Amino acid sequence: MLHAIAVSTLAGEPSWKVFRVPDERVSVRYMVDDVQASLDFYTKMLGFEPLTVAVPAFADVQRGNLRLLLSGPLSSAGRPMADGAQPGPGGWNRIHLIVEDVAAEVARLRAAGAQFRNEVVSGPGGSQVLLLDPSGNIIELFQPAGV
Repeated sequence: MLHAIAVSTLAGEPSWKVFRVPDERVSVRYMVDDVQASLDFYTKMLGFEPLTVAVPAFADVQRGNLRLLLSGPLSSAGRPMADGAQPGPGGWNRIHLIVEDVAAEVARLRAAGAQFRNEVVSGPGGSQVLLLDPSGNIIELFQPAGV
């Protein structure tokens, strides 16, 4: 599977590079407030398959080569750091899902009650929108240009 990404240059103009997605599985951990609500969201709305379910502490799901770890406050990943900082959901890091029709996906997900952080934006590489999971973690839905 080939994808194009923009790589910044010193002049500020993007330079497009094509890369091959490896056949290996990639794991990403999201901290979530409610593991069951997150499990339902990712499986029912985004087509992930459950792998491990240990509600209320943890679940992991898979879509293609992406394994997403959903770690609740009761999981080992939810324990406070030595300095007292508490891991939590949200932020700007996100998983990036390629879709064939971003407008159709937005309509489908909105009808199912999903929340978005923005409206669809388009650029030379394609169109994207930021979807929020039940804990406020971001999922980018991206439709490459020309699709």
